[in-house]
Amino acid sequence: MRRTQHGPGATEAPAGRTDLGRRIAMHREELGLTRDELGERCGADGAYITYLEEHAAAPAIGSLLRLADALGTTAAELSGATTEYPPGRGTAVRDAKLVELSEAECRRLLSTHGVGRVAVFTPEGPAIFPVNYVVAGRDIAFRTSGDAVLARAAGTEVAFEVDHIDDATRLGWSVMVVGEAGGVTDAEELGRLDAVAYSLPWAGGPRTHWMKVTAIRITGRRVIRQ
Repeated sequence: MRRTQHGPGATEAPAGRTDLGRRIAMHREELGLTRDELGERCGADGAYITYLEEHAAAPAIGSLLRLADALGTTAAELSGATTEYPPGRGTAVRDAKLVELSEAECRRLLSTHGVGRVAVFTPEGPAIFPVNYVVAGRDIAFRTSGDAVLARAAGTEVAFEVDHIDDATRLGWSVMVVGEAGGVTDAEELGRLDAVAYSLPWAGGPRTHWMKVTAIRITGRRVIRQ
């Protein structure tokens, strides 16, 4: 059921909202504007703003420029043209708060697979590598090449980190797993990992050497709006 807006601070959460719609809604709510008020600022009506926020839309460049100006931002930011830049370039959300996550919530956010980062110590100093990973029971598993730095980290303590940063809402979370890295050699375990690997490593090449991080501790934090 769709929630009805009752004031400038109300929050809608319609199904199917696109990134453009979420960015528009976030900026509008930060300014304390209703959809009708935003429409008046940019020469449109509230129904059009509602459509932009709740449906997939491709407004003309003129409309996008007027909308961005009314929201005090840029057309590039609204359209997502800046998404190749590192996340977190926007200003902090008002009344933000950093909260710790339970281990259960951390494991839920890890989900089943995705892209994370493994931090290891090398003779040249600390290094961090992005990897495609899967969750295998209580372990984090990923593939690399047999002669890679990550493969040589077997038997050492490493950190694995995954996060999600939402520039549209300026909220996000991060989860860190600390544990011992090890190579996977058991044939049965290798078969299970191959079965749950949803994609090949994005880096390409012969990355068939499975590694896992057996968790010693799992921690996480989330930025929320109070």
